[in-house]
Amino acid sequence: MYVDVVPNRGSKPAILLREAWRENGKIKKRTLANLSDWPREKVEALRRVLRGQGEDRAQAVKPELAIERSLPHGAVAAVLGTIKKLGLDEVIAAKRGRERDLVVGMIAERLLHPGSKLATTRGWKSSTLAEELGVEAADADDLYAAMDWLLRRQDRIERKLAGRHLGEGQLVLYDATSSYYEGRTCPLAQWGHNRDGKRGKKIIVYGVLTDGEGRPVAVEVYGGSTGDPTTVPDQVEKLRGRFGLEKVVLVGDRGMLAETRLEALRSHPGLGWITALRSGAIRELVAGGALQLSLFDERNLMEITHPDYPGERLIVCLNPLLKAERARKREELLAATEKELGKIAARVSRRKRKVMGKAEIGLRVGKVLGRWKVGKHFRLTLEDGRFEFERDAAAIAAEAALDGFYVLRTSEPGSKLPAAEVVRSYKRLSAVERLFRTLKGLELKVRPIFHRDADRVRAHIFICLLAYYVEWHMRRSLAPLLFDDEFPDRERDPVAPAHVSDHAKSKKRRRQTADGLPLHSFDSLLPELATLTRNTCRWSDSPPFTQLTTPTPLQAKAFELLGVRCQ
Repeated sequence: MYVDVVPNRGSKPAILLREAWRENGKIKKRTLANLSDWPREKVEALRRVLRGQGEDRAQAVKPELAIERSLPHGAVAAVLGTIKKLGLDEVIAAKRGRERDLVVGMIAERLLHPGSKLATTRGWKSSTLAEELGVEAADADDLYAAMDWLLRRQDRIERKLAGRHLGEGQLVLYDATSSYYEGRTCPLAQWGHNRDGKRGKKIIVYGVLTDGEGRPVAVEVYGGSTGDPTTVPDQVEKLRGRFGLEKVVLVGDRGMLAETRLEALRSHPGLGWITALRSGAIRELVAGGALQLSLFDERNLMEITHPDYPGERLIVCLNPLLKAERARKREELLAATEKELGKIAARVSRRKRKVMGKAEIGLRVGKVLGRWKVGKHFRLTLEDGRFEFERDAAAIAAEAALDGFYVLRTSEPGSKLPAAEVVRSYKRLSAVERLFRTLKGLELKVRPIFHRDADRVRAHIFICLLAYYVEWHMRRSLAPLLFDDEFPDRERDPVAPAHVSDHAKSKKRRRQTADGLPLHSFDSLLPELATLTRNTCRWSDSPPFTQLTTPTPLQAKAFELLGVRCQ
């Protein structure tokens, strides 16, 4: 900062407190306060203070500086700067308007302080977010109206994102999940498979399309009773009809791309797919001799064909870590089941006067087997007053022989997609799963969902998707300051366990960067940036002006990596 004297023709010169910086080789200036009404001695004292000179002189004048308010600003500047850099605000609407500002504010607030819409209107005033967007006076009804406005534009926004990130012949990842619903009024909330484990709660299903890197592009919301595979035709229509893509490769898990859905996909020339076989189909391959497990003693990947899968390639993989993990988990489940069955057997044997009937025993046993899902590995004997059980060693051995094996199936020829790339592509579905964990975690609270109206639920989830779109890019840019692996080996063995680069190991061991800056998670870095505040200051009776705190080395590095300015 410096004091600048600006000539003013026939009037007295204007005395301004200014800030200057260099941008793209040009000097930019910004006026912080007009000091024209200050006494000359006071102006000189301030000039000396800014130059670091004449401390005794400045003390003699003793100007009183009051800091009237401080608001967290660094995290706001980082998120809004990223939205601006990505051009997401212009994707939402080409021209700035109140609705666009409110939507951008809701997207940013889901990254900064996720909460209800009422909490949003209160919370974003505790930072500079509302001030930056000029939405200080907005209330919850304004946000609901903006959500309705956004939902009407969802199709247009998704087509713009697809135009950016999807192209002919590229991979498209798709998966679906659910979130439980608080309330009874939304027609989307229905009984279904609750992945959250919340008993007695209806759910809402939603599916997300991403590009091959896991960058979110589109989302569709369904009633809670909708099965995952039945959502696939909508995605095909979206890819071909709305996005105008004729040749893409859809990647989905074995539950999503079931056989009936693959038949529908085959009716669309140019639409390929990658998925996996279910365990029962793998056992049939082994029983029929098409898959010889002994061939994997010295290899972990093999490509085969089979007449039951005409025109397809089957990629058989063996993951030793997965093999060990499944064996460990099976043994734990078997031991837990044996413990509970043992309690039932002891209770049956104690009942001498009024023996426990077969039906009652079966009811108790069924509850135990239903809890741990390993009943197929036990042989049971149930009679009135008698219950015995033992492990089925043959069944356990048969399942254990397939531990660590999985088989991928694809319609794509080897010339277009080698076997190793098929495996890598399928593993990228974990990026979508991570998206769902983020959406339903502390960062972006999709759940619990309170909105009563179906369209409001759709708009809410779409806002969460756009927020994750921003986070996805921020994580990539901020990787040097995060525990994330900046240099993953994309050429490594695709079946082998993930290999962390030496650089990432060094970061995690030292918990700091090569420059000595502390490493963070994405969750902890945003609060660290928020400690950079915008302060409203006033010298004595002069007009107020704003001043940012000096960025720490970590904050300065973060803004450098993001490629945005904090101002």
